[in-house]
Amino acid sequence: MNIDFNKNSDGLVPAIIQDATTKRVLMLGYMNEEAFAKTQETQLVTFFSRTKNRLWTKGEESGNVLNLVDIKLDCDNDSLLIQVHPNGPTCHKGSDTCWNEVNSPNYGFFSTLEEVISERVANKDTQKSYVASLFDKGINKVAQKVGEEAVEVVIEAMDSNDELFIYESADLLFHYLLLLQAKGFKLKDIEAELKKRQK
Repeated sequence: MNIDFNKNSDGLVPAIIQDATTKRVLMLGYMNEEAFAKTQETQLVTFFSRTKNRLWTKGEESGNVLNLVDIKLDCDNDSLLIQVHPNGPTCHKGSDTCWNEVNSPNYGFFSTLEEVISERVANKDTQKSYVASLFDKGINKVAQKVGEEAVEVVIEAMDSNDELFIYESADLLFHYLLLLQAKGFKLKDIEAELKKRQK
């Protein structure tokens, strides 16, 4: 890896730390050549601390180490993306990230949709919310709706109208998210089960 440590007069390059599983950015640190070499040797992320003016292995006191998974170099050869498996919170203030975020899986729009479903169920406004009104009818009705949508997806899959197939697939996925929450689960639980099956 041809890292340009000489681009800055201090010999440091920024190292962006990312959880290899959740893809959350956990923190930003700086490395010199010695810190980079020690990280590779020990497989624990080590920085050059500008405040301590020495090498510093993350978690050397707290035990909240960053286990190295992968290192990528950017297109200008002067910054690193380091993927890790964190052992505990990353921030010295006790939060998962240095931006005070929870380091949980994020599925983009689907995570947003899960939050919206949770809010509408909690608000219980059955007059204005389809989600709340369906939940109000009970688990059997939610499960029945998933079955209906699944049949419609199968029917459209055997037809040649791709637009309708996508439309019905979206309906199925939406109602499946409702059923997951009605049973007390989220997408992360399905992800965990699929990971257990991975060979």
